[in-house]
Amino acid sequence: MAVLAGLLILATAWLFQILHRAYSTPLRQIPGPWYAPFTHLVLKAQVLQGRRLHYIHDLHERYGPIVRIAPKEVAISDFDAFSEIHRINSGYHKTLWYEMVNNQEVPGIFAIRDPKQHAQRRRLLARGFSKSYLKEYWEDSIREKAELAVAKIKRDATKGSADILKWWTFYTTDKNQYMRAVELNLFAGGMHAEFPIMWDVIWSICNYLPLQSLRQLFHYQEYTMEYASRAVNNSKSQDGNTKTIFSTIIAEAGKEDTPLTDKQVKLEAGNMIVAGSDTTAVTLTYLIWAVLKKPELRKDLEEEVRELKEDFTDTDLETLPLLNATIEEALRLYSAAPASLPRQTPANGATLCRYKLPGNITVCTQAYTIHRDPNMFSDPDNFDPTRFLHPETLPPNSSAALHPFGAGSRICLGIHLARTELRLATALFFRECVGARLAGTTTDESMEMENFFLIQPKAHRCEIVL
Repeated sequence: MAVLAGLLILATAWLFQILHRAYSTPLRQIPGPWYAPFTHLVLKAQVLQGRRLHYIHDLHERYGPIVRIAPKEVAISDFDAFSEIHRINSGYHKTLWYEMVNNQEVPGIFAIRDPKQHAQRRRLLARGFSKSYLKEYWEDSIREKAELAVAKIKRDATKGSADILKWWTFYTTDKNQYMRAVELNLFAGGMHAEFPIMWDVIWSICNYLPLQSLRQLFHYQEYTMEYASRAVNNSKSQDGNTKTIFSTIIAEAGKEDTPLTDKQVKLEAGNMIVAGSDTTAVTLTYLIWAVLKKPELRKDLEEEVRELKEDFTDTDLETLPLLNATIEEALRLYSAAPASLPRQTPANGATLCRYKLPGNITVCTQAYTIHRDPNMFSDPDNFDPTRFLHPETLPPNSSAALHPFGAGSRICLGIHLARTELRLATALFFRECVGARLAGTTTDESMEMENFFLIQPKAHRCEIVL
């Protein structure tokens, strides 16, 4: 009897705590589903299904530009609030979630939360990603890889069908054997961040099980670090004769007041490998898919790139109106990382969308929803590159609202590299694969987005034919 009474008291206290948390906070005024003030389990269930971004987008359509999605988490799609959150020196710092995704002993540039530390690390790494540096040292290598990927696509599509997602991933990832490691890193990192306790328990169990696939999943960082270590060591052995992203990191690593250790260099190299592989490959895949659904657009692109000289450069590609408009539209609708960017409100709280928010709660914005705002982009779900052929007709804030590479001081370091890869691969594809069509296996359903940190087609492939 005493045990039952004790359990009843504990249950009552637990229920009281939940109700107090739900109704004693200013967040109670923010619209949202009835269960959001009480539990984050519904949100977590959507994460497990790879539908977080769709779920939040649907909530915005139902409840408006600010919505409570969990007891201490708010989603925001209002442009002014987005601008305030991601403004440089805004006081909205990255949340602990990023360190959980990174899952490293010492956080890399992606996960560093302190703005001063991040700025210092960014200065150290930025040189190798500058536009001029890319053109001088990387462009030939990028083009060579793009030509090889397109040749493989053309070969497979002529014989039967070509999985362009596979070949674009080869284009952006140096070694076949590490493609699986990169995929695991992206999926497992997100799962570790969302379900840390469950992850740690299963991780402990898996160490004693003879299941190689599970061990790979739960030791994903080891495989990525092996790849990064080889890349860094290979760069060191070149003695400065070959310029790569890794040789640049090595050269710059000792120049700051607080230089990077050898281990930190390898950790950052691993971050670059993960960030620069599936991201570009996925966007390229969706770009080709979207264009091939519009035969007239495909023909116009083929005609534009056909006029290029044989030894065209990326500088030549920057002058092509339709090519660049198509890439911009693909980045609007199909950027590889369009889901939530969680930030923590300043300690003294904030006011967003006319609501007062307490300090140290999570506010998130997602490009997926902001890029589909009809006030910024008319007919937003329609893939229409022509909107970027005449940017003067777009609303004044549309340029700032478009943020496929993040926003503010946290904008992706690899933005120029990604755009170079996109331009070269797109131009070469439409020059070499004239008349390409979607295979019967590639449908709107097969291309539905899965969202495990980044996005992927539901079928994990996209086939074309010639």
